[in-house]
Amino acid sequence: MRSIATLSPSTQLCGIIGNPVAHSMSPALHNRAFTELNLDYVYLAFRVEPGRVARVLDGMRAMENFRGLSVTIPHKVEVVACVDEISEADQGIGSINTIINNNGCLRGLGSDGPGARQALLDNGLQPAGGRVVVIGTGGAARAIAFDLAFNARPARLTLMGVIPEELARLTRDLAERSGVNVEGVLIDDATLARVVGESTILINATPVGMHPHVEQSVVPAELLHPGLGVMDIVYNPLSTKLLSDARSRGLTTVSGLEMFVNQAVIQFECWTGCVAPKAAMREVVLQRLAPLG
Repeated sequence: MRSIATLSPSTQLCGIIGNPVAHSMSPALHNRAFTELNLDYVYLAFRVEPGRVARVLDGMRAMENFRGLSVTIPHKVEVVACVDEISEADQGIGSINTIINNNGCLRGLGSDGPGARQALLDNGLQPAGGRVVVIGTGGAARAIAFDLAFNARPARLTLMGVIPEELARLTRDLAERSGVNVEGVLIDDATLARVVGESTILINATPVGMHPHVEQSVVPAELLHPGLGVMDIVYNPLSTKLLSDARSRGLTTVSGLEMFVNQAVIQFECWTGCVAPKAAMREVVLQRLAPLG
């Protein structure tokens, strides 16, 4: 991070609110990006208790040089009611992770879904017109599914989960709001085999395979067929069993690292109006993840 001596009254402030927040990689990542482009910005982490988000944003509105915020657990839902502008897709998701302060008007958006979509495109996987399956129905799955439905318009979007109520709600919300061809199915062996076999892109949006359970995969290796692209939002480890199995079959794979970096790139560009130094930002994340194996 920049030294105090280089800060001035004109320095633009960005930060992250959450609880806990000490573990966040975002300060190192964004401050490296600001330094790379020699921008007069600084990024800090703020621990904020639930119920106090509105007060934080009131202060943000009042501070001319408070440019942007990242929002993490547990505030992603609470903050939706506190911003002034939000897209239809993000309203449907019901959570956001980014705020931009435009002269006291706060615009909220989610960068996780667009970050995942950009990661697919960066690796030559085209969700538009394809047959996409998203496994999982939690917050990350919801953000990715909504973004794909509104901005990629796949020919078919299949949602798979194990919690019936959550799956039904996400399927209904997507169908009503986006009009895409969406189906929601509970996971069992036969259904998983059918859906994966018919799909062109598979996205694991569950924590299955995350450290320390690195031997687990949400999809058996034998179901990974030629022509299927595979993305796993887990980034610890960088190469999950699902991705390793897919690579061993010659399939195109996308790691969770790419989604994480891309969502930060979107935030950076919204705040600064500059093209983000993506390579430098990726380097920071890799350095932080290396000790974790």
